[in-house]
Amino acid sequence: MTEENFRELDPQIADLLRELQEAGSVPLQSLSPVDARIAYANGAKLLASRGERVARILNTEINDTDRHLPVRIYYPEATDDSPIPMVLYFHGGGWSFGSIETHDAACRAICTGASTIVASVEYSLAPEYKFPRAVDDAIEAGEWAGKNAEALGADPSRIVLAGDSAGANLAAVVALHARRDSRINFYCQLLIYPATDLSMSYPSHNSFGDGFRLTRSLMIWSSTNYLRDGSDIMDYRASPLYAETHSGLPPAIVVTAGFDPLRDEGAAYATKLRDAGVDVEYRCFDSLVHGFIGLTGVVTGAAAALDEIVKMLKGRLICHS
Repeated sequence: MTEENFRELDPQIADLLRELQEAGSVPLQSLSPVDARIAYANGAKLLASRGERVARILNTEINDTDRHLPVRIYYPEATDDSPIPMVLYFHGGGWSFGSIETHDAACRAICTGASTIVASVEYSLAPEYKFPRAVDDAIEAGEWAGKNAEALGADPSRIVLAGDSAGANLAAVVALHARRDSRINFYCQLLIYPATDLSMSYPSHNSFGDGFRLTRSLMIWSSTNYLRDGSDIMDYRASPLYAETHSGLPPAIVVTAGFDPLRDEGAAYATKLRDAGVDVEYRCFDSLVHGFIGLTGVVTGAAAALDEIVKMLKGRLICHS
């Protein structure tokens, strides 16, 4: 796909990138993982919307094994007593940063806009916990969701796997894993600018690898933190694009951004799913950058994009129920 296919960068994002550069913003990859988490969290507070009001929030944890994974569960206003869908959400952050807190506003938007329960999972971060620890956490969260949906007031037949960036990577891997487990049938996948190929070989990595928030150097830093060594790149649990087959997976909504290094691999994953017979809705927000769901407080186009994504999910949950 050539650059002629794309509109200009969103003016508000262009201004934001300019302001960050003039302010001497420190690249996350130049910090220690702990300091990067603090910087990312501080940025999220400034750039994301304040979040919509939900009916109820339950902070709990998954402790089915010796791990204790925090989970924040958001409940929408109920219209009746019937079970409602549940979204199992994995936050982005290069497997090294991000949290339930940094993605609070996005989860609230999904909860209220799509009228779903949202369970946001705090999985283990790198480099303290190397691959495949986050994958194992995500799989455990998927099994927990399947077993506990009814008790949480959710419809066990309508559990959605969702996430953004590294979190979308984990959601995709859980879907691949669950295909072999007849106990869990996930309803669909919502993959927002997913990382699907850690070889970083697609053209968009070069076209947008510098100057558009997510840089090639940050991707290298993140994958180095996450992976044990280079041989993990081709493992489908790290790069779901390389799974032996993508047939039999849940329907998917795949979202990319026009000025994102991950754009092409996200589009390639949508194509791979569609070619395998999976029902896919694909949407590229041409003028936006990676991480736009965290810019909803300062970029009108980002807020509109998140609203559209939520409507796509709600439409699927309604039309296919």
